[in-house]
Amino acid sequence: MAIDIDQLVSDIKNAATQILKNDVTTLRGFSERQVKAIAQQAAFVEAGIISGQITDETKDFFLDGLEDMALNFVKTLRGLLAVTIEKVWNAIVGVIWKAISAAAGITLPTPIHG
Repeated sequence: MAIDIDQLVSDIKNAATQILKNDVTTLRGFSERQVKAIAQQAAFVEAGIISGQITDETKDFFLDGLEDMALNFVKTLRGLLAVTIEKVWNAIVGVIWKAISAAAGITLPTPIHG
């Protein structure tokens, strides 16, 4: 049975979404194209293994390539999440500083992290 690329793309996004507890596709900069490329590469590897073009001697090479593609995607997500966390921190501190400023009748400069 051949890999359903669209289903694999959906499964990759769902796996990342479950771990992140946030829809991965809502992250600015998320690359649908990158996920599709990983799914297509998996289908190529599957086809090569079935046809014998990918042998036992070369299978690990191709699987390692897929692992590298997944790692690079995760590193991209990590960078996006770091930016998102920083934005959340800035927003929370901004709200706190604004509340203190209003209650105390002073103006606190809003710190910016990063």
